[in-house]
Amino acid sequence: MRPAELDKALSHVTPLVDPNLLVGYERADDAAVYRISDDVAIVHTLDFFTPIVDDPYTFGRIAAANSLSDIYAMGARPLMALNIVSFPVSLSADILGEILRGGADTCREAGIAIAGGHTLDGPEPAYGLSVTGLVHPDRIMTNAGAQPNDALILTKPIGSGAITTAMRSGLFSPEQGEQMIRVMMALNKAAADVLVEFSVHACTDITGYGLLGHASEMAFGSGYGWEIHADAVPWIEPALEAIDANAIPGGSQANWIHFSEGMDISSDIPERLVRLLFDAQTSGGLLISVEGREADRVISALLEAGVSCAARIGTVRTDSKRLLVL
Repeated sequence: MRPAELDKALSHVTPLVDPNLLVGYERADDAAVYRISDDVAIVHTLDFFTPIVDDPYTFGRIAAANSLSDIYAMGARPLMALNIVSFPVSLSADILGEILRGGADTCREAGIAIAGGHTLDGPEPAYGLSVTGLVHPDRIMTNAGAQPNDALILTKPIGSGAITTAMRSGLFSPEQGEQMIRVMMALNKAAADVLVEFSVHACTDITGYGLLGHASEMAFGSGYGWEIHADAVPWIEPALEAIDANAIPGGSQANWIHFSEGMDISSDIPERLVRLLFDAQTSGGLLISVEGREADRVISALLEAGVSCAARIGTVRTDSKRLLVL
């Protein structure tokens, strides 16, 4: 759902105050966290969407990786998952079987079981997971704790929204989407395992609101300005070519409209690159705010752990909550 529409819908809801609900939706965090003891908190999330690629098995893998990402972004360990399925009865059950097989294989890679789920006969296929995890209440990573002079590190390149749009429009061949598929299928598990060893002050995963949308939420939640260096942000080939071909998802355009008002974007940055920075992602990487003096060690540890991308893309400032894009 687009950010402005979601904000309007949520304005009708009055949250129930519960002292054990450590993280709710008030700050647009990735998952809910509920304390059940001094040492244990439950982390819970769900996510599902319609196919963004043609192959059912690949779609299942991407959707599952995307759902699990919210757990990793909170610094938690996933325990189990439930399938969420909408599927037209007019389509072959073999297609659904391949989607479910893809999700199961990704969960197997994460070391968790899919314990069941819920299905309905819907107008088009949609798939995802409800995932439960555990974290120590003192080790929760939220999107609101960034500190001045922190380094901002991104663990996956961006551009999946533009490339998938170009492929679905027939502008790109399947071969042009191969790197994008690998990026979206990759779990954020290896990155999350590394982060527990460092002083991570804030974290989120980059999904529908794009890099700048999620960064804007983090900057506002932390109470400090952020500085993003556009030329340091990695992207998936051929994302910029997709932007040039006007393969811009509706969600990306909505991100631009909703979030750019709270940003200072340098006029020196080409418009095609600005649009890429707002590109709505699926199963994107983690955006991490970590003590600046630890940045090089964090990047080295991420790369040694097999994370294919670990880029320092900016710094937390000491001034206002606005985002500065250079």
